[in-house]
Amino acid sequence: GCVLVVSVIEQLAQWHNSTVKAAMERLCDYIPGKYQIMCHMSFCIDREMNADVVCHSLRLCKQDPGQPLCHLYSPPKLHHLCELMHPSTFVFLPLQKSFMGFSSVCAFPLLANLCEKIKYVLRNKLPFEDFDGDKFSTFPTLRGYHWRGRDCDDKNTTVYPGRSPDNWDAKSDSNCNGIWGVDPKDGIPYEEKFCKGADSKGVVLLGDSAGAHFHIPPEWMTVTQMSAKSFANLPMAFSDEFDWPQFSEITGFLNSTIGGWTDSLYLRLRKRNRCNHRDLQNISQNGIRGKLIQEIRSSLARNQLLDNPAIVIYATIGNDVCNGERDTLAHMTTPKEMLSNVVQALRYLDSHLPNGSHVILTGLVDGRFLWDNLHDRYHPLGQLNKDVTYSQLYSFLNCLQVSPCSGWLTPNETLRNLTSERALQLSNVLKEIARSEKFANFDIFYMDFPLRQTAEEWRKMGGEPWQLIEPVDGFHPSQIAAALGTGITWQKALHEWPQVLGKENPFNDQIEAIFKDQGGH
Repeated sequence: GCVLVVSVIEQLAQWHNSTVKAAMERLCDYIPGKYQIMCHMSFCIDREMNADVVCHSLRLCKQDPGQPLCHLYSPPKLHHLCELMHPSTFVFLPLQKSFMGFSSVCAFPLLANLCEKIKYVLRNKLPFEDFDGDKFSTFPTLRGYHWRGRDCDDKNTTVYPGRSPDNWDAKSDSNCNGIWGVDPKDGIPYEEKFCKGADSKGVVLLGDSAGAHFHIPPEWMTVTQMSAKSFANLPMAFSDEFDWPQFSEITGFLNSTIGGWTDSLYLRLRKRNRCNHRDLQNISQNGIRGKLIQEIRSSLARNQLLDNPAIVIYATIGNDVCNGERDTLAHMTTPKEMLSNVVQALRYLDSHLPNGSHVILTGLVDGRFLWDNLHDRYHPLGQLNKDVTYSQLYSFLNCLQVSPCSGWLTPNETLRNLTSERALQLSNVLKEIARSEKFANFDIFYMDFPLRQTAEEWRKMGGEPWQLIEPVDGFHPSQIAAALGTGITWQKALHEWPQVLGKENPFNDQIEAIFKDQGGH
């Protein structure tokens, strides 16, 4: 954290030809008020000192006995100790706390209340603002409707997205799809007229940070692009755990504001059958591995008797082989563990999903794509001075033992190959489960993660492979990759499992026309 913030401040000073103090004030002006944690800092940085030297001088970074010295930049020839500008008034503790992780950041009074809310949603994977307790919300962030369909009556626990209509919604909208009331011409409820027999179904994602769509905007650390507008989305991003599920590959529903475009399985299902409006759930978590049973138990909102069937995407595409440990192979999920974890989750789903549901198991990605396409490119922090490549970033994170994936983000080709070998073994476990296991309330399918097809499609469009990877973390699929992946998944389903997607609703145009007449959306 210290190296990141100091790097940005130093580069701001260089870009605007200002003092470091002026650069820090500029950065603080950019950031929304209560998020100005780094504004507690008050120090002088010598122009010859890089961020590693500064942070070690401030004792915010340290070298433990017997451990390597972790550094992002090449070691400088001269080391100058930093002199504090106001030794008598400088408070060292807040500065340290601002870089010591989530719990310490929360010691700042202005963020304490928000942090408590975020801790709640991290524990429960449920909306913080949910007055009727039906697991749906009218609030966007803190696991609200960015993550699952928007509630249309948060004071009534029997009203929520995805349920079968109550008395064909003649008097009110019980399933929040916007279709309710009675046609005055014939007295038939609109829901019955347009949605009866339409094979309505929702989409549920059980995933990791890729499914949640983890993203740190590159303009937050690219000083040539930085302005107050750059940080306008910081409060929302913080409240959504730096995930953007509203733009994601499976449950995205809003136009992307982070580059690329939004295309999702939910949007395509909604276009196919307008009665599916708002029936989505993204139960993903940063860092989650194949053992998803606890998340499913606490977070899944599906009533086996009252609700429509669902398409469940089970996609933990990397974390079962990814960790930040030095002996990374020893901490990977084994095929035996994978089998146990997934079958346990599927049995729970079988006892809770409505009959006629579907489950798609997605294989793990081949993460060698990351090193092959990024290692010699400059990271956003290194673009100004051409001094930080992704290879350097990966080595820095590995040294600190906080790498998102030590097995793939490494110059060690043997280790990269072994990691991909384990990923393939785990994918084969999923493939065998789909082939051999049978369940009462859903059928089950397997598909490989479509990275190769996505890259080929992007090349045909004139793109470069590295653009399919998030630029800041150098690890997650980008917005472009998510949108392209949707199309590939959809085509596979259309040709191989058409029953999963349901039939096209012939009344879609009539439904939209009525909405426009009534001023709805």
